[in-house]
Amino acid sequence: MTIGFSARATRSTCVLCVAGLLTLMPVAAAARPARPDPGGPGGPRATEPQPSALYRSGTQVRPRPGAPVVPRVSALSWVVADAGSGAVLAAHDAHRRLPPASTLKTLFALTVLPVLPGGIRHRVGTEELTGIGPGSSLVGVAEGTTYRVSDLWNGVFLHSGNDAVRVLAGLTGGWSATAARMQAEARKLGARDTRVLSPDGYDAPGQVSSAYDLAVFGRAGLRNADFARYCARIEAMFPGDGGEPYGIRNTNRLLTGEDGVEPYPGLIGIKNGYTSSAGNTLVAAARRDGRTLVVTVMNPQEGGGLAVYEEARALLDWGFGAAGRVEPVGSLAPRPARPRPRPGPEPVTVKAARPGPREPGWPESGAILGAAGLGAGAVALVLRLMFGRVERV
Repeated sequence: MTIGFSARATRSTCVLCVAGLLTLMPVAAAARPARPDPGGPGGPRATEPQPSALYRSGTQVRPRPGAPVVPRVSALSWVVADAGSGAVLAAHDAHRRLPPASTLKTLFALTVLPVLPGGIRHRVGTEELTGIGPGSSLVGVAEGTTYRVSDLWNGVFLHSGNDAVRVLAGLTGGWSATAARMQAEARKLGARDTRVLSPDGYDAPGQVSSAYDLAVFGRAGLRNADFARYCARIEAMFPGDGGEPYGIRNTNRLLTGEDGVEPYPGLIGIKNGYTSSAGNTLVAAARRDGRTLVVTVMNPQEGGGLAVYEEARALLDWGFGAAGRVEPVGSLAPRPARPRPRPGPEPVTVKAARPGPREPGWPESGAILGAAGLGAGAVALVLRLMFGRVERV
């Protein structure tokens, strides 16, 4: 005996099966994990930035075709960076730790300027000028004379006055407290090479910074309106002992053109320095065609005391010529700190809970489709019994 099916029953069964499958298809499609489309709105994935080369020794640069050749300079360490993006275009021993001299005053200004309004007037006492290192550069702060804080800042930026730094540090908690705050500010900016012992940059055993860190300080300073104004100033009047003011002039020759150094077009500061241990140091920034570069030069080994300016000039020229023709070798931007996990509550033993509903994935979709197939088969069997016919042979 053979069991056969009428055409009507077969058609009904197929219609029900197809309808069930069509109903379940959107569920399976929704459960399918999304795959990135390389040709979608974002196009191909962006190329990952290359790792920083700034901890490598020697000169680091990643030129594209047509990039100018990096100039030969004798400084022990240097950096050329874009002040806007923070991209380091080229560097030489960027993280080498060296005495910074008065370029450390950039960090002093970043730390103290925001908490000390320029309009405050202060009469200097004798004790405020004690402890200044022999041979320090002085602007001429005199005991018993009243100064505005802005006068003292002119003394710091233009004449690198260690006496002005002493008074300003005293107004914000004292010498040691200021050094500690400077250290904390350096860490906040991602400057890990700097160790602060003397806020004015005077030589102290163990006090160091790096071309990288000083470029970080210079870049951050340009974002502070007061800092940017002071570091670009060429001349100012300073109150004299007895009330008669006298003129002071910025000692950054690349800015002023003193001593036969040709001023650099578009220069906007920042700070120069010199000590017997540090040699000549310089953090300089210049703007051209809407682009600002910051350059650090530490301790040139050739060319005398003015070589620091000429080497900075050569690096600035190269940096403007290399715009868009080199890949960055690193960045001045601080790396985001990894969040520390917060201590959670004490562990508690709980009863196992029944699993709740889950979003259907492919395994779940397969189970649904299997159940649908069984259900469709059951429906087909019922229809066959209702509408089928028996053929006898």
